[in-house]
Amino acid sequence: MTSADPARAASALDLGLLAPGRAGSRVETETGDGAYLQALLDAEAALARAQAALGLIPAAATVAISAAAQAENFDLRGLALSASVGGNPVIPLVGALRAAVGAEHAAYVHRGATSQDIMDTATMLVAERARVVCLADLDRVAAALARLAALHRDTPMAGRTLTQHAVPTTFGLKVAGWRSLVLDARDQLAGCTLPAQIGGAAGTLAALIPADEAHSVFELVVRYAAEAGLDAPELPWHVLRTPVAELGGALALTAGALGKFAADVLVLGRTEIGEIAMRSGGAGGSSAMPHKANPVNATLIASAARQVPALASVLYASMVAEDERPAGAWHAEWSSLREALRQVGTAAELAANLAEGLDARPERMAANLALSDGLIVSERLVGELEPLLGRETARAVLSAAAQAAGQQGTSFRQTLGETPEINALIDGKQLTEEDLDQWLDPAGYLGAAADLVDRSLSRLPRTGRSRPAK
Repeated sequence: MTSADPARAASALDLGLLAPGRAGSRVETETGDGAYLQALLDAEAALARAQAALGLIPAAATVAISAAAQAENFDLRGLALSASVGGNPVIPLVGALRAAVGAEHAAYVHRGATSQDIMDTATMLVAERARVVCLADLDRVAAALARLAALHRDTPMAGRTLTQHAVPTTFGLKVAGWRSLVLDARDQLAGCTLPAQIGGAAGTLAALIPADEAHSVFELVVRYAAEAGLDAPELPWHVLRTPVAELGGALALTAGALGKFAADVLVLGRTEIGEIAMRSGGAGGSSAMPHKANPVNATLIASAARQVPALASVLYASMVAEDERPAGAWHAEWSSLREALRQVGTAAELAANLAEGLDARPERMAANLALSDGLIVSERLVGELEPLLGRETARAVLSAAAQAAGQQGTSFRQTLGETPEINALIDGKQLTEEDLDQWLDPAGYLGAAADLVDRSLSRLPRTGRSRPAK
């Protein structure tokens, strides 16, 4: 296939048809092929600026390279097709950039660098630009959840374990938990080191500085990183893939944190539970059923959460990189990392919209609590009756009452009132009917939920890493 075949070239385009949510998102703009091409060109221009600043190439060459290094000046599809010859897009791009610069300055393009230097630096630039977008959306999620947690600090709801009612909790505490996870992910993602890459053919920097000026090579590395707007590397990291693996781990954590939020939204929004509603932010329709308001945003976030860990595993596996430059390991990272950035960036934007449009339905929470008919506070009853009956007897009495209520179709409260051991305590003035009613109120057994919400909401996002401005 050639770029001159319009029909087949159009069929090869990826415009996000199978990526609802990503299509039209801000992270898509920062991770598309055009954005990647611009990042490659930015890496080349940053290298030229750094070299000119140290007098290694003429200043005029830097001006020419920077002027030419604009993605719209290049045939993106042609570069993609040509990349298969050398196994990466940098090789054809360098030739095209030299041609665009002109004969006078062509020799100063890519001077002393190797393809992986430019590809890795561009990858970190794409990651940094996508991270900025993602962090902004994670901050939106955290802010919206903080408001929701504070509003429902004391709103009782059923806590569920292994799909069943367990003990009462508050909706505020559940939301505070979502926010805590989001902040964990946000802080880890913000703290990732994203370094420029420069090492030359085998990581020795030999071709970048004349032999008699080798002492200043580290100044070039630092200046290059600053020109690119990235962290300065301690060593060339051609086969030291910590930055990519660390970023992959942070992206997996972020996907998981947002996935937990989405999973709970999907459960609590079920028709038969109905404890939350979406005022805005992701309710979509069905092609067949007019009544449906599907939780689209939560569904797409859950999808991302299932995909990113597998993508991160490729990045971890690529740490096994032989020699001074690997064959295959480095190449395996490209699409995996970009897809992870896309998935997480999309999920963060969807989660921000979801969190900002989420409403609690306390009346449904109360109704669902009432379904347990007091069984949800059986743990409390054990504790209250233990001093009167002993722990094992209390547990046995309550278990028998719960079983009888289920079999006879009577209320748990009624069954308790008919239990000989309970009647004996009432007759002996050790217990009153009012005591039972109070103990059976779920709102009276919320533990430290409200204080935990307050404690959680006092946490603020950590400040991200700082680097020299470009």
